[in-house]
Amino acid sequence: MPDFDRDAPSMRTFAMPADLNGNGQVFGGWVMSQMDLAGAAPAVRVARGPVATVGVEAMKFHRPVAVGDEVNCYTEVERIGNTSIRVRVDVWVRRYDGTAYKVTEGVFTYVALGKDGRPRPVVPGSVEV
Repeated sequence: MPDFDRDAPSMRTFAMPADLNGNGQVFGGWVMSQMDLAGAAPAVRVARGPVATVGVEAMKFHRPVAVGDEVNCYTEVERIGNTSIRVRVDVWVRRYDGTAYKVTEGVFTYVALGKDGRPRPVVPGSVEV
């Protein structure tokens, strides 16, 4: 479990009432959107420019997210290819009472984009994550 006060997540936000589905829980798509944004942060740094999401794999929801939960997305660059960057994203929530648990994890693949909007090589040796 991360130390929420010491370990810096790539992104931290709160689940709000507008993020709920008809069952009163946060939409899985909202969580996935937060993961995509969090994963893009290190991918942009690696690519030193814009990226686009080209794939998501190995995603599984373990527990629901409730309104008011602090949602923390932790990332790790797993692989840097010729034009792509694979980023693992782990999502943890912390409740008002301080309890915390892992919600989901997934692997997001991004591709570096050139000025023309097409894939471009990631410059070797230019990586600063």
